[in-house]
Amino acid sequence: MRTGVIAKKMGMTRLFKDDGRHVPVTVLALEGCQVVAQKTLENDGYVALQLGAGSAKVKNVSKPERGHFAKAEVEPKAHLAEFVVSEDALVDVGAELSADHFAAGQFVDITGHTQGKGFAGAMKRWGFGGLRATHGVSVSHRSHGSTGNRQDPGKVFKNKKMAGHMGDRRRTQQNLEIVGTDVERGLLFVKGSVPGHKGTWLLVRDAVKLPQHDGVPYPAGLKAAANNNAAPAAEAPAESAAEATDSTEA
Repeated sequence: MRTGVIAKKMGMTRLFKDDGRHVPVTVLALEGCQVVAQKTLENDGYVALQLGAGSAKVKNVSKPERGHFAKAEVEPKAHLAEFVVSEDALVDVGAELSADHFAAGQFVDITGHTQGKGFAGAMKRWGFGGLRATHGVSVSHRSHGSTGNRQDPGKVFKNKKMAGHMGDRRRTQQNLEIVGTDVERGLLFVKGSVPGHKGTWLLVRDAVKLPQHDGVPYPAGLKAAANNNAAPAAEAPAESAAEATDSTEA
């Protein structure tokens, strides 16, 4: 089981396919998504990775949090989240995840808070039909009607659908397709809509109801991986130059 990422919802647009068809997509941005801490079976009783994303001003971070970020040697983060992973999928603290953590055609689960609608009536919140427009009904046309019986049971049951606060609930939308990625700008293009408003933080994971997609990096797609691959090539000319010096001296 791989770790997920913390992404910011930037808005919606559309991408054009080779055959001219356009696909509505939501743009998600990875802003400094780094590993802040590791949770191990020996110390914590479970295996997970704590990730942080975004940046926060030092004056807005509490003293314990400043110490937590200083221990990990990362800048203060705006949002923290944990992802349960396998023991062989742990990533070093401080490593930064990139957009190539996911691949085009892969399906993911996205968790976030839905848009808040404020106080709403029963018709808007639950789709009630309302009362009659005539036959003695006055003023109460959009009310929810009766909420219970009389002396028995003499109360309103819990979870009764009534007027109240609508939206701003934690929701997970499953099996959303990754249409494409932009590694340089750290963008994910997800087909369709996702929970939340613009600027909200979302948790993006591999789909739990589908098999692992072929071609995704394991344990994670890291930004440092590209630099590590380029390092041996940069050292090669120095070694060849040293060999040429030795041959000249001989």
